[in-house]
Amino acid sequence: MKKPWSGRFKQSTDRLMEAFSASIAYDRKLYAYDIEGSIAHAQMLAHSGVIRPGEAKKIVSGLRKILKEFESGCFECKESLEDIHMNIESRLAELIGPVAGKLHTARSRNDQVCLDIRLYLRAEVGEIRESLLELEKTLLALAADHIDFILPGYTHLQRAQPVSLAHHLLAHLEMLERDRERLADALKRIDVMPLGSAALAGTNFPIDRAYTQKLLGFAKISNNSIDAVSDRDFLIEFSAAAAMIMMHLSRFAEEVVLWSSSEFNFIELSDAFSTGSSIMPQKKNPDPAELVRGKTGRVYGNLMALLTVMKSLPLAYNRDLQEDKEPLFDTVDTVKMCLAVFTGMLQTARFKPLPLEKLRESGFLTATDMADYLVEKGLPFREAHEVTGQTVAYCLEKQKHLEEITLDELRKISARFEKDIFDRIALEKSVDRKDVHGGTSRKRIRQQITRLRRELKS
Repeated sequence: MKKPWSGRFKQSTDRLMEAFSASIAYDRKLYAYDIEGSIAHAQMLAHSGVIRPGEAKKIVSGLRKILKEFESGCFECKESLEDIHMNIESRLAELIGPVAGKLHTARSRNDQVCLDIRLYLRAEVGEIRESLLELEKTLLALAADHIDFILPGYTHLQRAQPVSLAHHLLAHLEMLERDRERLADALKRIDVMPLGSAALAGTNFPIDRAYTQKLLGFAKISNNSIDAVSDRDFLIEFSAAAAMIMMHLSRFAEEVVLWSSSEFNFIELSDAFSTGSSIMPQKKNPDPAELVRGKTGRVYGNLMALLTVMKSLPLAYNRDLQEDKEPLFDTVDTVKMCLAVFTGMLQTARFKPLPLEKLRESGFLTATDMADYLVEKGLPFREAHEVTGQTVAYCLEKQKHLEEITLDELRKISARFEKDIFDRIALEKSVDRKDVHGGTSRKRIRQQITRLRRELKS
């Protein structure tokens, strides 16, 4: 098949140039969306009286045969035809003859590829949001099963205050829910129908863009033909949201790596989601978490690649825009795989409860409770903080835990201490006294779980 632009040229394209400019190796992923858009375009052309109904019917029948060829794996893509659009158009001509040439009336590859990408990304965003929801439900189920599991909460990676494991897991759920909301918002900019913009100026033919919009189920139609063919904001916005998803997974992955170590020993991954060492027989490595952490960098890189491609492009379409697809496809595939693996890893993991005796050795976790106690006894918080710090220093000097110090020893530091202090610094009581909205008390966690079950079901 001749190049679609061959009429103006006297020489054929150099084979090196063909290989350099071809995108079929990766944009073949768009075949189903290209065919879907072409079917709608043909039907619209007939509806608008641009081509005859019989011609449209013949075109649609041929396109559906091509779709079956792709799905059966027998469609042969040719690099010489550059991209998925020309490969499909060439095959259509083989199947139905010259009438195939009428399909490209009132459109350009510029608005065609924009349409394909938007159809593709609209579908993929839906799948990613479903994967996020599945991971959120996994975290919610784990939280419900571990409300009574107390572990050290950390700041600066130093043990800080006791929290429920459920509270910690729900913190990660909150991040993922924001990710899901971001994608829903990004979908508003993705779900815009560009077809009919043609190369950049619109078309001379009396087409009905609203009819095409209806056939393809788009929420909106693009308002400016120049913007429509050159806009890749929606790809960048999606890629930024994807980078945040990966950042959240990577933070959680880092905790899984730490928690599965002998030093923390808070979690054990199943054999199905672990690997071993080729030289050390005893090793059980948290590779899923490490790979998610590592793959985060490539998603960040894809975002930067798209921003860099776009940073100095004049309006409207430029061939640089061909470079938008590989980073997009890689980001979509990476995020989907990481979400699936992370969900499987958590669903099969076992959290390992720490004995209270061990927790009491965990770096004065209830020191803040002691300071709050002194505030209730009449000390300003800054003075209460100072007294509690002196108490911790005394315990360190005497090699005691906070719960091991006697009332007589405490009263030498401050006369404000009374025997009820020991109830106030008990680990379980410390957790349950954080009885504010968003706090780690078991009462509040149960309320959060009830709310989330309702919201995630809707």
